[in-house]
Amino acid sequence: MTNTYLILFLAVVAETIGTSALQASQQFTRLWPTVTVVVAYGLAFFLLGWALKAIPVGIAYAIWSGLGIVMIALIGFLVFGQRLDAPAVLGLAMILAGILVIHLFSNTATH
Repeated sequence: MTNTYLILFLAVVAETIGTSALQASQQFTRLWPTVTVVVAYGLAFFLLGWALKAIPVGIAYAIWSGLGIVMIALIGFLVFGQRLDAPAVLGLAMILAGILVIHLFSNTATH
């Protein structure tokens, strides 16, 4: 089962790369960032589909979207210089807490 969560994590990483490239593509006007968007999103959905063989879709999507939001916010801060205020940071912390609650305490999450 650990491999399945690794695959899901890799799907999130690929989606995060795709979303970062989407920002860098400047509305699809730059070739290589645009190509990166297509390839990264394709890989992300392939890996997500693979993870769904063992993880319930609701749990997988909660983890996918939550980690994706947090990772994109971090990349936005580090790479694109986008600032987050205290309520945004608190909200991101609550998303991470929600992922942990699902993973550690929910009977619907496969362990």
